[in-house]
Amino acid sequence: MIRSMPHLFDPFTLRGLTFPHRIFVSPMCQYSSTDGFANDWHVVHLGSRAVGGAALVLTEATGVTAEGRISPQDLGIWQDEHLEVLARIVRFVHEHGSRAGVQLAHAGRKASTAPPWGGRTTVPPSDGGWEAVGPTAAAFAPGYPVPRALAIDEIPAIVSAFKNAARRAWAVGFDVAEVHAAHGYLLHQFMSPLINTRTDEYGGSFDNRIRLVLEVVDAVRAVWPERLPVFVRISASDWAPGGWDLDQSVELSRRFRDRGVDLVDCSSGGAVPDAKVAIGPLYQVPFAERIRRDAGIATGAVGLITQPRDADEIISRGQADVVLLAREMLRDAYWPQSAAQDLGVAFPWAKQYLRAAPQGTAARAGVGE
Repeated sequence: MIRSMPHLFDPFTLRGLTFPHRIFVSPMCQYSSTDGFANDWHVVHLGSRAVGGAALVLTEATGVTAEGRISPQDLGIWQDEHLEVLARIVRFVHEHGSRAGVQLAHAGRKASTAPPWGGRTTVPPSDGGWEAVGPTAAAFAPGYPVPRALAIDEIPAIVSAFKNAARRAWAVGFDVAEVHAAHGYLLHQFMSPLINTRTDEYGGSFDNRIRLVLEVVDAVRAVWPERLPVFVRISASDWAPGGWDLDQSVELSRRFRDRGVDLVDCSSGGAVPDAKVAIGPLYQVPFAERIRRDAGIATGAVGLITQPRDADEIISRGQADVVLLAREMLRDAYWPQSAAQDLGVAFPWAKQYLRAAPQGTAARAGVGE
């Protein structure tokens, strides 16, 4: 079992990679790309979180195929041409003392939809959309695309797309590859019995429903450097009767551990629109705690973690190994600095910003020279 955790600002090592502390930036879709290309918005958005002191900055869900994007405005990594600006982002993140991660994703039946401010309606091909695919031909909800059920002989191409995307991510210097198997996207769609009603070797039993995500994990781990970690984000519960649940998540996480996955990023929900989610501060932390304890794998806690003392207690109590913040990082890109001040921890600032730092704060070594 994993040892008891130190506190929020203690270093954390996975394989050959050491994070300076335990505060990570969760993937957050920006809906600001054209044809999958990162641009100045992504440079500034992700770069500012590195300047703010996050230990790991993860990209948004990044499509491993053009059809795997949630919206036409999502980031992509399905072709080599996407790599130039991604490499610029990685360099900037590294220059400011943070680690860089990429979340590899396929939206499945939730693909070809408008951004949230567009009402999440289906985007037709005439407006830049495409045919969505899934384990079956059932739509997520009214207004969403009706997907085409993947034929069994199409599935190896999905696995290869994740593998090739991981290879590209390594080529530009990302430190972490995270496989997105949560929030009702393709891999989660195969996992959930509420969605996956297939009768072939990818449906029915637990072993069949997890077959695709394990194939993807194996493919990514095969091309990802041995010295660098692989994460998987899961929805630990569908929050719906008869759906994917925490017991299944624990068993799946054991299998991840045995296949070389280093950390499970524990979110929840997204499979079905009528889920009854008990939302509140720290509401998903118990998922990370149970998986960490019973599967013997490092975990990340997510979900309405906003207060520094709460984050510190999650780590010090051994409920998770890291915390991943999303909306709070949108509100305050410099949350790690604020949290350090609140907890009385010395924390480095970029030299360019030192004039605003609390008295006695040391500059981040090498930055701004």
